[in-house]
Amino acid sequence: MSVVELKRAKLAVTITFITNGLGYGSFVARLPDIKAYLHISNATLGTLLLSSSIGVFLALRPSGKQSAKHGSAPVAFWATLALFAANILLGFVFNILWFCISLFLFGFAAAFQDVSMNSHAVALERLSGKRMMSSFHAMFSMGGLLGGAIGGLFAQAKISFSAQTIFVGGLIALVALYAKPRWLPASSDKHQSSEEHSTKKSPTLLWILGFFGFCGALSEGAAGDWGGILSRDTFHASHFASALPYIAFSATMVIGRFSGDRLAHRFGAPTILSAGGVLASGGLALGLLIGGNFGVVFGWLFLGAGLSIVIPLLYSAAGTLAATKLKGHIAPSQAVAIVSGISYFGFIVGPPTIGIIADQIQLRWAMFVPVVLVAFLIGSARYAKTE
Repeated sequence: MSVVELKRAKLAVTITFITNGLGYGSFVARLPDIKAYLHISNATLGTLLLSSSIGVFLALRPSGKQSAKHGSAPVAFWATLALFAANILLGFVFNILWFCISLFLFGFAAAFQDVSMNSHAVALERLSGKRMMSSFHAMFSMGGLLGGAIGGLFAQAKISFSAQTIFVGGLIALVALYAKPRWLPASSDKHQSSEEHSTKKSPTLLWILGFFGFCGALSEGAAGDWGGILSRDTFHASHFASALPYIAFSATMVIGRFSGDRLAHRFGAPTILSAGGVLASGGLALGLLIGGNFGVVFGWLFLGAGLSIVIPLLYSAAGTLAATKLKGHIAPSQAVAIVSGISYFGFIVGPPTIGIIADQIQLRWAMFVPVVLVAFLIGSARYAKTE
């Protein structure tokens, strides 16, 4: 594989990661508006958000299989186009039923894109011999930051959510077409894998990695789903100010992920993961105790910094495990899908759990659920070796 081909593929993966974050960030920035339009409670909103999480969860297994069977490149291209269409459908919030159906489709398309582009990233790391995963996930966060800013500005300007999704969807479609000829050949990561595993220890490690991913995913999802609601409903922030927690979260995710590959190489993935758990748990708890919109932004800043390297390092660990101890028995794309599936279960149980608790004891105190979960990451060290 030539250096030019690797550079072109890196660009394709980079901009595709941006679109995944862009769609999500622009959506969560408008959640307070959607909640007000539908006249629903926190518990109801949390339950409705399950639709997206179920779509994500149901897409993970077939996305891993299709990426292994056909190669991740064509799957990533078509999944990005599907995300474009789903993003536009999501913008037309006619009623609760439409919202649920469009959320499901949005989650399904986003997960197909997520697994295929991460699988391609694993192949690119393997072929180039360089760590790149954390930097790619930084671009997802960059997309989330950009999407959150777009959503906040559109909300402040009273521009409809449907007009916003058409604008964002157009950007996603343009990226899909631009990236298409730049992916690595589909043959680069096609795999014929057996259903049998060579050892009992390796699948167990995938489940353990998935559990830590679950803790990170639930907390990351909570940052997006509830930051704006907490600022707007509890602390009476303006339309744009209520988008600031997610913008702050995305900003520190970007910084942390751009630094993640270098830090993991210097100090080791286990050390960085444990430090992230301390930073995320302690910072979020302190921010919630401070209160006010300043406290929310403060907590979300530290939560983003601590969580920034969790999912990239876990995906790299899964891909490395499949390429070494499980070589010939499971494709890296399928290993990524397994860890993703367990991780994304956090997105399924997170919204309704926090929403129901919030209606009982206030959203501010319900957010201590992520505080406890990210503290588990401190114990993830010995399971995260990727060398």
